[in-house]
Amino acid sequence: MSILIGLDIGGTKTQGLRAEDGTVVREAVGGSANVQNVSPTAAAAVLGQLLAELGAADADVVVAGAGGVDTAADEESLRGLIGPHAGRARVVVVHDTRLVLAAGGCSTGIAVIAGTGSAAWGTTPDGREARAGGWGHLLGDEGSGYWIGRELVRRALARHDDGLSPDALDRAVLAHCALAEPGGLIERFHGTPERGFWAGLSRVALTAAEHDDDAMLLVDRAAGALADLAATVSRRLALTGPVVVGGGLAVHQPLLRQRFREAAAQRGLGAVRVLDRDPVHGALRLADRP
Repeated sequence: MSILIGLDIGGTKTQGLRAEDGTVVREAVGGSANVQNVSPTAAAAVLGQLLAELGAADADVVVAGAGGVDTAADEESLRGLIGPHAGRARVVVVHDTRLVLAAGGCSTGIAVIAGTGSAAWGTTPDGREARAGGWGHLLGDEGSGYWIGRELVRRALARHDDGLSPDALDRAVLAHCALAEPGGLIERFHGTPERGFWAGLSRVALTAAEHDDDAMLLVDRAAGALADLAATVSRRLALTGPVVVGGGLAVHQPLLRQRFREAAAQRGLGAVRVLDRDPVHGALRLADRP
């Protein structure tokens, strides 16, 4: 019996599965094990607990996808965190966008992640590849949940600087942060580094967009930024699709999906598919990677 362990290491959570002879028999969820968000020690603890829960000690292969895996050194570092908990298994490490495309049932095309962070990646039938974005929250991640949350904070602070009283959108931001007035957002933002907290704030914009023009404008900016990532990959590879979209923000927010489809069409991209399963299921198609 062939045993595979799949891991999708996201900015907010880590999802795992165990497959036996190609059939998923167990799934598990833990906290973030992405070293862009947590310390290597914390990441190792999450991975150790999750891999134990999935019974990785007798696995043949572990396929792990994570954001921030950009170099051979990044891959080796993640293998080093997984290896002690994976017995004799071969450990395959990929950027998490590869999981998205594979989970969408595609061997070629463009994958877009819209979750806590954002990135795009594509591959052609002849094996050429290209990436766009995925720089992390300090340099980019435009269109992501974290980016939307940060832009809401910036808007509230700019209005406060302008002497304006908090409007409904500002008040929703303050309620999420358990604050009474916008001035407290500066300290709260710098004092709460967890990206997941600020990514959660994106729900405020997406909920308010139905009746708030500024919130809708922000959603449109996010959709456009994600489409720009896909368009960059498209130009580099001369490939228009299919475009497979994954990540919690895109999968669970129909308004963002709709606006992304419209923005993608405006940029000449092809059919957009939104994942109907978690990206970790793409691990089953990637087990043969070296």
